[in-house]
Amino acid sequence: MLSYIIPFIILILIVVFIHEYGHYYFAKKYGVGITDFSIGFGREIIGWNDKSGTRWKICWIPLGGYVKFFGDRNVYSQTDQKEILEKYSEEDQKKLFTLKPLYQRSLIVFGGPLANFLLALVIFFSIYTFIGKDFTPAVIEEVQKESPAMIGGLKENDIILEIDGNKVESIMDVSKFITVSTNEYLDFKVKRFSDEKILRIKPDFIMGEDNLGNVSKRRIVGIKLGAYNNKINHVKLGPTQAIMHAVKEVYFVSISSLKYIGGMIIGKADTSQLGGPIRIAKISGQVADIGVLAFISMMAYISISLGLVNLFPIPMLDGGHLMFYAFEKVLGRPLSQKTQESFFRIGMFLLITLMFFTTFNDLKDIGLLR
Repeated sequence: MLSYIIPFIILILIVVFIHEYGHYYFAKKYGVGITDFSIGFGREIIGWNDKSGTRWKICWIPLGGYVKFFGDRNVYSQTDQKEILEKYSEEDQKKLFTLKPLYQRSLIVFGGPLANFLLALVIFFSIYTFIGKDFTPAVIEEVQKESPAMIGGLKENDIILEIDGNKVESIMDVSKFITVSTNEYLDFKVKRFSDEKILRIKPDFIMGEDNLGNVSKRRIVGIKLGAYNNKINHVKLGPTQAIMHAVKEVYFVSISSLKYIGGMIIGKADTSQLGGPIRIAKISGQVADIGVLAFISMMAYISISLGLVNLFPIPMLDGGHLMFYAFEKVLGRPLSQKTQESFFRIGMFLLITLMFFTTFNDLKDIGLLR
């Protein structure tokens, strides 16, 4: 259990710190007063005050964090401007988030998710620059009998060029593209001798173990892959190529995640794959056992997920506040406090429902529920 908890805490501390620092950076840039910078919730474990009076602290419950602004009550969406002006001196008013121009408030809120995407970019860029990226072409070594691949027309020695319009640059891309797709059929573009063919394959779903030994529902097409001419092509990239491929990876993960969530909503994707802190902790420990590189790569994917989820237009999340600002821009005034409170109740219900659902999946995953 300890082997799961320690990697999980390290991962959460870093990813959450980067997220909150994104808010902190833009808040400081625009002169907003900051009273607290907390990693975790609940009782403080350790903390210190900096020269500007901000309390930096780590708390007992490592499931998030927050940056608290000077005068904060419902700081992102407060509408009682008259009361604020009467309560604070002219000097203190300059430090209030709620009195800042709309574009500054929007950037402060957007800064958290932006920092998560930037962290992922830095991680992928560093890996591609100093360790390298695999560009080994994916060649089909074997097609299983009566498998979706055989039925769809895939053959031995076919070189896979694309899956559903996604360019296959490496053997590693094949399983990734098959796994993240929610389409009933997959379009395989392959090179067979000197010809290129597009074949439609309908994957099967089976219960099986992933590379970490976790049982889950998997999409398979029934092929075994090998390296082209038995040569592994692992290349360290220059700065320009590295940043290009890093941006491409962040974009792909973001779009694929949105498609998968959309698929779950309309019933096309497997909701049992949606997990929460327990599953993340379990996988964190398993990945940490593989090595530092795998753990850092996972951190990049978790960071993208945190940034993406926080942009959902759900009150209480960053995206919910940005939604309020969009209304404010269109209407020329903030939504009334009563309207915002109604939205927040809906947001609270959605988040609690999601929390129970992911916890249920987590408990099933570790065998406490059947």
